[in-house]
Amino acid sequence: MTELPVPALSLVALVGISGAGKSTFAGRHFAPSQVLSSDAFRAMVADDETDQSASAAAFDALYYVAGKRLAAGRLTVVDATHVQEHARSSLVALARAHDVLPAAIVLDLPEDEAWARTEARPDRSFGRAVLARQSRDLRRTLKRLNREGFRTVHVLRGREEIEAATIRLQPLYTDRRELTGPFDVIGDVHGCRSELETLLTRLGWTLRRDEAGRPVGAEHPEGRTAVFVGDLVDRGPDSPGVLRLVMGMVRAGTALCVNGNHEAKLLRKLRGKQVTVSHGLAETLEQLDGEDGEFVADATRFVDGLVSHYILDGGKLAVAHAGIKEEYQGRASGRVRAFCLYGDTTGETDEYGLPVRYPWADDYRGPATVVYGHTPTVDPQWVNNTICIDTGCVFGGALTALRYPERTLVAVPAEREHYAPARPLPTAVRERPGDLLDVADVLPGSGRRQLETPYGHIPIEAPQAAAALEVLGRFAIDPRWLVYLPPTMAPAPTSKADGYLEHPREAFEGYRATGVTRLICEEKHMGSRALVLVCRDEAAAARRFGVTDGETGAVYTRTGRPFFSPPLTADLLARVRSAISDAGLWADLDTDWLLLDCEILPWSAKAGELIRGQYASVGAAAGAALPATLDVLSAAIDRGLDLTALRDRTQVRAANAALFTAAYQRYVRPTSDLAGVTVAPFAVLAAEGANLATRDNGWHLAVADRLVAADGTLFTATARRHVDLDDPATAEAAEAWWSELTGAGGEGMVVKPADGLVRTARGGLVQPGLKCRGREYLRIIYGPDYTAPDTLAGLRDRNLGRKRSLALREHMLGLGALDRLAAGEPLWRVHELVFGILALESEPVDPRL
Repeated sequence: MTELPVPALSLVALVGISGAGKSTFAGRHFAPSQVLSSDAFRAMVADDETDQSASAAAFDALYYVAGKRLAAGRLTVVDATHVQEHARSSLVALARAHDVLPAAIVLDLPEDEAWARTEARPDRSFGRAVLARQSRDLRRTLKRLNREGFRTVHVLRGREEIEAATIRLQPLYTDRRELTGPFDVIGDVHGCRSELETLLTRLGWTLRRDEAGRPVGAEHPEGRTAVFVGDLVDRGPDSPGVLRLVMGMVRAGTALCVNGNHEAKLLRKLRGKQVTVSHGLAETLEQLDGEDGEFVADATRFVDGLVSHYILDGGKLAVAHAGIKEEYQGRASGRVRAFCLYGDTTGETDEYGLPVRYPWADDYRGPATVVYGHTPTVDPQWVNNTICIDTGCVFGGALTALRYPERTLVAVPAEREHYAPARPLPTAVRERPGDLLDVADVLPGSGRRQLETPYGHIPIEAPQAAAALEVLGRFAIDPRWLVYLPPTMAPAPTSKADGYLEHPREAFEGYRATGVTRLICEEKHMGSRALVLVCRDEAAAARRFGVTDGETGAVYTRTGRPFFSPPLTADLLARVRSAISDAGLWADLDTDWLLLDCEILPWSAKAGELIRGQYASVGAAAGAALPATLDVLSAAIDRGLDLTALRDRTQVRAANAALFTAAYQRYVRPTSDLAGVTVAPFAVLAAEGANLATRDNGWHLAVADRLVAADGTLFTATARRHVDLDDPATAEAAEAWWSELTGAGGEGMVVKPADGLVRTARGGLVQPGLKCRGREYLRIIYGPDYTAPDTLAGLRDRNLGRKRSLALREHMLGLGALDRLAAGEPLWRVHELVFGILALESEPVDPRL
């Protein structure tokens, strides 16, 4: 057996004359989906795989499909003769265009044997001369395959070698996905050996020294791996000492190191190439002159073996000296290597004569965390899940490490300025436009976009996306605060009880059907849903949300609109912040910001215009018209007309209208600014590093009670009852409580699983809550006369399926957004799912449900 290593991500050209067995070889060693056959593509475009006149169109189609596969990072094998250099050059160009390695496997079968196979095939009608010409072309160019650009070439001569061969897919040197860490990623050292020793010690590493006391390795008691972002050398006082330490760690398997532009330049110099000795190279060369030849040779081999970047932790982490775009990760080409070494520039120079760096991180949308250096800055800043940790130690700044997966920074100050910077290090916190949502992130490319969450995949159609863009563009708050939107709430299953459309009994049975028996029933406040995002201070707002204009939070509706004017918002946030401090929640939750889910009361505080225009007008019209109508009917009856039935019906309608007016008036009270306004919190959704929405609902209400205790004037408590469906007495007590609550004018209650996150037996999510509204409250929703037997019978046929589906899909997106927020993902990733909730809100669902 002969094992042929082939790069796992490559474009493989099978090379050989007709009859050499390329298709058989491909079928034996590669999956059918990986093989693109020129014969098959001729058949696609011309219905005849032997029609040579269709070859140009066939190869156009083949290269198009191959490009799509390579763009998706898939191994691709092209089954064609490829005996001429111009045919192979197209494949090499295609591989380079997608930054993958081209590989060639040559099946060099004797011409006589190939001709015998060809004669045995009825679908082959060309003559021996064609085969002879192919054989001559192959012989003429066979030795030039490496010079043509193929990085891997395997030549199998004769049938026995071909049949004995096996394929081993070999990951690229950059692909170390199997290493899951934890990692300590260390920024540009630039010869600062003493600071590196201090940093490693602070990180918990134990240094190993040689007999001369020089550090030659390090180990971490917790098995951590160090990853160096390159630029170990130049400018600093001891580049050989840094190399000695890092080489020892890499050799022992306790560290990895990527290539930096200063290592690349040093290597060229050590190999005798002509380079400009500048930017600290002179210091390194002088220091190396003091080392013996064996060390210099060892260092040369080490630098020569450094790779452009590493992909780690299953693809979740990428480390490169100057950064790496998503489309370059895990790929290999001169273009990829150049980007990793030098980054991207605008082609301009600044006032110091240095190239202006293009902010590639602003456009980054990849799922992998990218850690890099190269461009020094005083304060590392996360931008789109990327971070530069070069903090200019050699220039008198600091040497910084990122602990992964903890995402915490550890830094030690420079002992002195070892080298004067050509330009001052930037100190201001830069704006982060790349962290915000871009239109390209959300517009469906082909009519539909699939949003992925750990809880399910949710499709968004183009019209829905357009509606959400309208809201975000014209009405929404500053998107940096818009990190979550609550899902719509599904009503309880339609009740069968006489005179009722909704009743707790059906809500309980609905949950029992999903296997949930522990429930909590919460008083449903009749106000307006609001999200309150509050930061401890301006510094927290700037650090976590990038808001530097003095705002410390936001209060917004469930569709992302501002709830109050800016001054009232600031006043409310100040009171909420004070209550959180008094309740001790900052410390208990280890956070400097909180996201609360609330109801703001009264309803009229936000919905005054709606009440006047939609409800009060109906009540006023009925109050004016129906009594007058009754007077006319009574007078007509007194004159002997048979209008008693009509009068009775009108009396019922007048009574219903009075009930309708009384129902909405219960939720109206005068307010002036914040005077008369109260807040009923019922969930603490998120804090720094935590998605709290998945905690049990009893915990949420207990935290809300602490806020009520801290400021009982602003905050309103939420009454609740616990239900165990295996104990009928608790269900009966909750039903009685609901009847009492709604009878006294309350809206009703929300029935929720006691646990915060519940799945069905098949793995789907259970409804997070079912609203069970009172008989009189529903009169506002369905009209004064909805309780008439015929009307109620019709309403019982209402279709709840779409509303329930919508509630679950929005719940999935909301949880996913909070997960991303807790994980510290860039804001655009959070906004992507929040945008999805807004988009779903445009679905045509009966608004009364």
